[in-house]
Amino acid sequence: METMFASFTSSGITVSSFLICSLVALLCGALIAFTYTRRTRFTQSLVLAVILLPFAVQTVIMLVNGNVGTGVAVAGAFGLVRFRSAPGNAKDISVIFVAMAVGLACGSGYIALSVLFTVIACAVLYLLVFFHIGADRSGEKELSITIPESLDYTEVFDDIFKEYTTHAELTEVKTTSLGSLYKLHYRMRLADDRNEKEFLDALRCRNGNLEVRCGQPHTPVEQL
Repeated sequence: METMFASFTSSGITVSSFLICSLVALLCGALIAFTYTRRTRFTQSLVLAVILLPFAVQTVIMLVNGNVGTGVAVAGAFGLVRFRSAPGNAKDISVIFVAMAVGLACGSGYIALSVLFTVIACAVLYLLVFFHIGADRSGEKELSITIPESLDYTEVFDDIFKEYTTHAELTEVKTTSLGSLYKLHYRMRLADDRNEKEFLDALRCRNGNLEVRCGQPHTPVEQL
């Protein structure tokens, strides 16, 4: 045991300094993960990664004796492994890099700086999400309507769209159920969001009570 601690301290790393840096890194990672889970969708795997990543990066930096170039190269490879197997959006990637920066600061011995950076980053992240900065405020929605093949879809809903929407554009038409049904996809904007149920009821009466779906426009997942 004494030999193990002797080799541990011979590299300039003491047990107490390692434990302090590790504790701060884990607490900062937990704070970042907790802030990220407020008012946003998340997965357990990302939360666990954000909590452990500062600790892992801090350990790597300490093992390379503060050689930032080597440490960032190794830790960066670890940090981006997730995005080789699962698509990640820009917000996930930003949180990953914040966690890496905290680990880099802890591993370099800047404990106070890492805590201050974590507090500022978490505050900015929470405010951006809370005030919906960058969110789509256009009010545009995606509408899907199933109709029987006997209906002429070109003008069958024009009067309903005129009454309840300010804009409606047919973007896609496809057949289903061996050609006995059509699925129409629209991009539209309601004149008054409070009339959404009334609008959907009018569509259901017109299409024979077949499926009608209305939701936010689908956007492809951003990949690294």
